[in-house]
Amino acid sequence: MDKADLLSLYRQMLLIRRFEEKSAEMYALAKIAGFLHLYIGEEAIAVGAIAALRPDDYAISAYRDHGHCLARGSDPGQVMAELFGKATGLCQGKGGSMHLVDAQRRFMGGYAIVGGHIPLATGLAFATKYQHLDLVTVCFFGEGAVPSGQAHEAFNLAALWKLPVIFVCENNLYGEFTAGKDVTSVKDIADRARGHDMPGIIVNGNDVTEVYETTVQAVERARRGEGPSLIECKTYRWEGHVVGEEGFLGKRSYRSAEEIEEWKKRCPLIAFESRFLSRGMCTQTQLDTIKAEVKREIDEAVAFAQDSPLPNAEEALEDMFSVA
Repeated sequence: MDKADLLSLYRQMLLIRRFEEKSAEMYALAKIAGFLHLYIGEEAIAVGAIAALRPDDYAISAYRDHGHCLARGSDPGQVMAELFGKATGLCQGKGGSMHLVDAQRRFMGGYAIVGGHIPLATGLAFATKYQHLDLVTVCFFGEGAVPSGQAHEAFNLAALWKLPVIFVCENNLYGEFTAGKDVTSVKDIADRARGHDMPGIIVNGNDVTEVYETTVQAVERARRGEGPSLIECKTYRWEGHVVGEEGFLGKRSYRSAEEIEEWKKRCPLIAFESRFLSRGMCTQTQLDTIKAEVKREIDEAVAFAQDSPLPNAEEALEDMFSVA
């Protein structure tokens, strides 16, 4: 990757970080309702993996989906407006934080049923192969989705039919409030790939270039007709499962302050800065310029969301489907 590409990755990671921080602030001000799941600490995965795709490829995610949507190129103002429940949001304010969709950019949505979207990703890959299209689907999910039956059914069919799908497991160590090691019989999620005869690769999920390079290889393999891959990205979410979880957890804690601080030292943004500044691939002035641009973009996104109208009440039943 050249300097321009690297700086683009940095900018996307920073945009996601600042968007999430601002979302938490707006949630505290009651501008955002419902549950809010933040992606802080995991930015390198969405940015690195999606950078390996073409604009016409597909991406699909779970409920911690802001980062994937932004990495796919969605307008921050429209994303923030969706979180605000405004008519100018990506889904006209009807999807909210957990259900972002930007079909124009081939981001096929965030889904709140754990593991429920993995068969959908497999279906997308099947459809593109059936139509003889040279397209790849990337599916993001947490390690908590892997023990589910639908995940393994999807893995099995994807491998059996050699579908062009990349399964990206964002292993942030906790499924809601439960440590992954307490519910999973294997140390590494990537080992699950063996049971389905597909490659299982472990990467540092806080290193955007490692995620990118690994995904590029998996995408090339899929385009050659060699089937799916499972990429396990080792990472950590800095925030809780949901914003405000302390309100119903009380004094109970499932993570230590020391563990959180230790992982913060591995921040993907700081790691990028120290690595590429020392190599002369970027300058502090360039990084500072990007930081100022991103701050302005996020401020504009919030202003856009605040100034946007709420959906009309008579539109409540539009865009709905029923099965007789």
